[in-house]
Amino acid sequence: MSNTPHELTEEFPEHLAKMQELKQGNAHFAKLSDAYHEVNRAIHRAETDIEPTGDLHMEEMRKERLKLKDEIYGMLTD
Repeated sequence: MSNTPHELTEEFPEHLAKMQELKQGNAHFAKLSDAYHEVNRAIHRAETDIEPTGDLHMEEMRKERLKLKDEIYGMLTD
């Protein structure tokens, strides 16, 4: 398990099998998942001061993560 908070497997533990299935069979879901992980890790690096960033950029990254998470959840529960 990762030390990075907000990983999709932690956010949606009840959908692990469906996430795996969609990652393999749905290119759009795989792209969303990759984008989510990328922005989530960037947020984590900023929060832990590994790569500090300004408040506005942090807010934009969090909004992007939430948008991606909402879209991913929609696909998981469709």
